[in-house]
Amino acid sequence: MVKKLKLNLIRNKFKEEELYVFSPFDLQKYFNVSKNTASLFLTRNVKKNNIIKLRKGLYIFSGEHINEMLIANKVCQPSYISFEYALMFYNIIPETVYPITSATSKITKEFIIENITYSYYRIKKEAFVGYKKEDFNGQSALIAEQEKAFVDYLYFVDLRKKVLYSRIDLSNLSRDKLIKYAKLFKRKSLLNLTNKIYDQARRHKKIIY
Repeated sequence: MVKKLKLNLIRNKFKEEELYVFSPFDLQKYFNVSKNTASLFLTRNVKKNNIIKLRKGLYIFSGEHINEMLIANKVCQPSYISFEYALMFYNIIPETVYPITSATSKITKEFIIENITYSYYRIKKEAFVGYKKEDFNGQSALIAEQEKAFVDYLYFVDLRKKVLYSRIDLSNLSRDKLIKYAKLFKRKSLLNLTNKIYDQARRHKKIIY
């Protein structure tokens, strides 16, 4: 006999497990159903708008507010929030940033989900550190420490793949941490740039690059 899946039962169970973004495998794991049963259940409920498909193999329940940073972590793994979006979060830059920017050890890629752009930039595996788990209204997501977010960003500025913001507030950043993270990239020009920008910002000078 084929086991039936009930929407409300699944919703409550996943909420209890703090599983806000789920996959067909999660249905198989928690409800002991076959891959085919899980797939049919998801297809049926996506058509009924009970469930939203984020991308292949990833889903959320309709009507649930899921933090965009948590979605960003799940859409591409491994990854953590960094670059401009993290700099905005920490008030290091005053501008509002719309794409959710993340660092990943995989290839650079971009997704558009529910009209939100999720951008992922590849960094060296040796530099894939310096992030932490933060709670955002009961939902946890991985985000870079403020110093690491800034160094990740400067790495791409140094590569001429990102433009340096002219207004940067580094008053709450540790120079020692910045240097520690910059050294992970093993790029002398990045180390020099980090020191230069830090000195200019702390002296309230115009950022020149």
